Amino acid sequence: MEPDSVIEDKTIELMNTSVMEDQNEDESPKKSTLWQVGMTAHREDSSRLTGDEMFPQLLSSISNGTSSVIVSRKRPSEGNYQKEKDLCIKYFDQWSESDQVEFVEHLISRMCHYQHGHINSYLKPMLQRDFITALPEQGLDHIAENILSYLDARSLCAAELVCKEWQRVISEGMLWKKLIERMVRTDPLWKGLSERRGWDQYLFKNRPTDGPPNSFYRSLYPKIIQDIETIESNWRCGRHNLQRIQCRSENSKGVYCLQYDDEKIISGLRDNSIKIWDKTSLECLKVLTGHTGSVLCLQYDERVIVTGSSDSTVRVWDVNTGEVLNTLIHHNEAVLHLRFSNGLMVTCSKDRSIAVWDMASATDITLRRVLVGHRAAVNVVDFDDKYIVSASGDRTIKVWSTSTCEFVRTLNGHKRGIACLQYRDRLVVSGSSDNTIRLWDIECGACLRVLEGHEELVRCIRFDNKRIVSGAYDGKIKVWDLQAALDPRAPASTLCLRTLVEHSGRVFRLQFDEFQIISSSHDDTILIWDFLNVPPSAQNETRSPSRTYTYISR
Repeated sequence: MEPDSVIEDKTIELMNTSVMEDQNEDESPKKSTLWQVGMTAHREDSSRLTGDEMFPQLLSSISNGTSSVIVSRKRPSEGNYQKEKDLCIKYFDQWSESDQVEFVEHLISRMCHYQHGHINSYLKPMLQRDFITALPEQGLDHIAENILSYLDARSLCAAELVCKEWQRVISEGMLWKKLIERMVRTDPLWKGLSERRGWDQYLFKNRPTDGPPNSFYRSLYPKIIQDIETIESNWRCGRHNLQRIQCRSENSKGVYCLQYDDEKIISGLRDNSIKIWDKTSLECLKVLTGHTGSVLCLQYDERVIVTGSSDSTVRVWDVNTGEVLNTLIHHNEAVLHLRFSNGLMVTCSKDRSIAVWDMASATDITLRRVLVGHRAAVNVVDFDDKYIVSASGDRTIKVWSTSTCEFVRTLNGHKRGIACLQYRDRLVVSGSSDNTIRLWDIECGACLRVLEGHEELVRCIRFDNKRIVSGAYDGKIKVWDLQAALDPRAPASTLCLRTLVEHSGRVFRLQFDEFQIISSSHDDTILIWDFLNVPPSAQNETRSPSRTYTYISR
């Protein structure tokens, strides 16, 4: 009798070769995969042992990796296979879970790649779980809601179609409402739309019963998206609703500076006055007088208005009453620009100097440092916690440390004097009497892009995350694609999105947000370019309708 490890008939080595050859036979590889190892005894030898005696020996030898059992090419008759399989299961079920796992690991390690694929296909659906459906069954609805709340709109739409339980979790969890609230918190465009369209009143309620059902927010979302797409299209195509304030100054014409919020517009005029306008009715609410020269620059917050004038003074006014709270006398010539924030104020002058002030309160403002370095009038300043940035008629932009007031670097590139700039993060955008706009990296001083298109001096400039808006002495306002301008591969011809022509004189100052531009000019007007509330009749017009409001000073 030959040893147990050898079979005289047609045999093959265990696992490695038998399976690939068996694939060409009629029997299914799926059935023979896990059980071939145990079905290896020769018919003559197996007759010597009962099933209860034979299988433990096979399992033991396979489990400890010492078996050299060889499997027959042909599976035994179906009846014997079923008996042997049942016997295998019987012993397998008697083992502990750890022993079962160890045994299966040994079996799998002896299989070929093709068999592994079959096993993987079998295990995949077993390992998948619909946890969104399972969580509510355990009383954990809030966890399912929290998981789905991270989805964007497209994914949330798809999730609603998975099954009724997912749709129920989304509906009862008010997930469309939460998605809209998340967008309002993080995106200025969404926030502005919520306020202007009035649906902000339904958001951020503590109790679901305080507001509409989920279906309201589900239908609201696509309306918001449509609004946003319309606004973007209006910006690109120049469609707008134009409102015009005619200041009608008696002595001298020109609106040099302005700032606005949702309720009011505050403007500084060439006739030495400051006028406050109602932003809805566009009526003049108040006129502040006291400067003896043109009001060239201003900034306000919820407490004070700070103005700079050609009379060389800086005045601080109560924003509510219009009372003069403080007058700063330092500069020797006209105060051309100023900025204040977080207890710090910076002013610049035609006298070529920059003054840095500590602003403890409206009445407690002290001079910290005077910065000298420009060789001509300093036309504009801006700053944050890191840098003070100034631009001058000497063609340079200078960078100073905010904390120490020490000089850092000079940005050179403009061919003529610089009239305006804005600085935010590490980006500086400047406009010059060389008719160009330049974008700069403040950290390295590199010029990133030159924008050409204005025909005269670029007098004012502002930018946000999407756009640059510039106004010039040619009377034109241009809207530029900021992201394209920062891409060196973008062709210059694609950078200017739209040119707006309504002013009949030089554009002195402008401010804009996601929905509008407000500009002032030497023509004694303030224009409001509304890109949100465009009448349907104006959708196909090249020039949008306008309303004119006239104010005649007494």
